[in-house]
Amino acid sequence: MEIAYSLASEELHPNDMVRAASRAEEVGFRSVWLSDHFHPWIDRQGQSPFVWSVIGGIAATTELRVGTAVTCPMIRTHPAIVAHAAATSAAMLPGGFVLGVGSGEALNEHILGDRWPPANVRLEMLEEAVAVMRKLWEGGQQSHEGKHYRVENARLYTLPDEPVPVMVSGFGQKSAALGGAIGDGYIGSAPDADLLATFDEAGGAGKPKLAGIKVCWASDEEVARRTAFELWPNLGLPGQLAQELALPAHFEQAVELVDEEQVTGMIPCGPDPERHLDTIRKYADAGYDGVFVHQIGTDQEGFLRFYGKEVLPKV
Repeated sequence: MEIAYSLASEELHPNDMVRAASRAEEVGFRSVWLSDHFHPWIDRQGQSPFVWSVIGGIAATTELRVGTAVTCPMIRTHPAIVAHAAATSAAMLPGGFVLGVGSGEALNEHILGDRWPPANVRLEMLEEAVAVMRKLWEGGQQSHEGKHYRVENARLYTLPDEPVPVMVSGFGQKSAALGGAIGDGYIGSAPDADLLATFDEAGGAGKPKLAGIKVCWASDEEVARRTAFELWPNLGLPGQLAQELALPAHFEQAVELVDEEQVTGMIPCGPDPERHLDTIRKYADAGYDGVFVHQIGTDQEGFLRFYGKEVLPKV
């Protein structure tokens, strides 16, 4: 079971992300995953740097493996541009870069005025987008004329030695099945063995399966609980709201219906390592090969010391 470090671009300044990645390497983490958003979920989170610049900083200062969790290569950014960015990142991190992809959220993808498609169309777009990127990573001049995307006489000159691995994020049966069919791995967010079985049955058997988890370490449990609720109340929102709401202000309105227990009941808070380990075990028992852990709040240093001493050696 691999434990990786997750950096939330919604919360952290890019320079702080690069410094935290370096410290994570020092305490024993071997890989880092970065969220890829245009907006934070709510204004209190406060940041949203361009993920590809941050990846360059991490590549220049560490030997960590790096992945995006996750990039939407469909609406806000054309798949040819994502293919270009991912190829450059992979060339800077030989054998150490993974592109995580998903079908996105209106929060980030509506910004150019494009129509926000229904879920089934977004999955169709994601499948075509991955095909476009893989074609460009083959090298040479490439063109594509599809239902959703057009590429004309495009060539990526800077390529890694091996094609970029693509891991597909999925939160339902249809997206898990798509991931098994087109992905090199699966990214989930819940210890749901049924979703992993769907991924395997659709062609994902033997491919890596990772999940993102959130925690809030602090030396005082009550402080951790307050921090988690203040910064990530959107974790308590049900169903499709996270995909459909278009503005951080809309999330601010929606989370007025969420209380602290709804949020903190979902994540380990505080300094007890067993709570953190119990959460990791649930994902291992469900069939995941690893998790990447997002520390909520500004105290990344305290979290890294805690995980380096109390958690990583026990997994």
